[in-house]
Amino acid sequence: MKQPARRVTAAMVAEHAGVSTATVSLVANGKSSGRVSKKNEERVLEAIRELGYYVDSIGSSLAKGVSSLVILVAPDISNPFFAKVITGVRSVLGNDYQLLLSVTDAGLSPSAAETRRLLGLRPAGLLVHAPTQEFLDDLAGPLPLVALDAPRIDESIPAVNMDVAQGAEDVVAHFAKLGHTKAAYLDASTGTDTLTVRREAFLAAAQRYGIEVLPSSIDSCMIDVKVASELFEQRWDSWRADGVTALGCATDNHAFGVLHAARKLGLDIPSQLAVAGFDDLPYSATSSPGITSVRLNATEMGRQAALKLREILDGRSPQELQSTLPSSLMVRGSTQPEGAR
Repeated sequence: MKQPARRVTAAMVAEHAGVSTATVSLVANGKSSGRVSKKNEERVLEAIRELGYYVDSIGSSLAKGVSSLVILVAPDISNPFFAKVITGVRSVLGNDYQLLLSVTDAGLSPSAAETRRLLGLRPAGLLVHAPTQEFLDDLAGPLPLVALDAPRIDESIPAVNMDVAQGAEDVVAHFAKLGHTKAAYLDASTGTDTLTVRREAFLAAAQRYGIEVLPSSIDSCMIDVKVASELFEQRWDSWRADGVTALGCATDNHAFGVLHAARKLGLDIPSQLAVAGFDDLPYSATSSPGITSVRLNATEMGRQAALKLREILDGRSPQELQSTLPSSLMVRGSTQPEGAR
């Protein structure tokens, strides 16, 4: 019977490299800069490669009661929006913490039961995107947690939000300025608070600006380009019959789906239908036409959330428990031809 491979320890690496275990720890954990000579660092790295050594984070967690892991719970990280969030988080965590991603199904809110299983890793803290208050209540405990893009949670919970309500109002004001009087809204079916706020703000602003949005002109689907395209194909005839000339979308992915369907239907954007989205994804500016979108600073949201978490981990209260980042409307060809801007 084959015997299991013997686990390589820091002491074994130290002996192989001819250095102390403290030196091995500094090099293996990326903390050797200015503290270990270049020669010793190279010797340790060579010993690590030869012996196949790795840091036992779980063992360290058991010894200390907590690990250096920070877990980010987010949906659909293939979406460039979340890539920007991750960039912001990592800019703050640096080498002191390792970021672990826990991915929910695309567009779905995290489950407290699934997230609780991750606590066996003894993370230092959690960053959770768009959690519901129910999720936070179910997960309640001493573990440091910061919410991202969760506008309706309890004010006692640290959070970084974005002014999506102002963004939705800016879209409606733009439609009104262009002379639109009847609009539709394509929502996301996830039910998260940030998306609810977008829809409610859009409808409230439409009423103030005198733009009619009939109940039959509101629909929803998953945050998926193909699904949004198929839904728009199904709804366009009735929306056109109702006089709809402008469409607000909960996300840019919905707007991409609409543009795809419009090409198939021979519908001219924006002369027959003005389309606006949310999130201002990287390819929103380069699509044909470019998508008018509410820009949300995902990188800064990740950075500020990580800063709040680090303050908590350092035993301090965040200077501002909940903060809100501004949004801005990027006007492009999906609502207004280039020559008209």
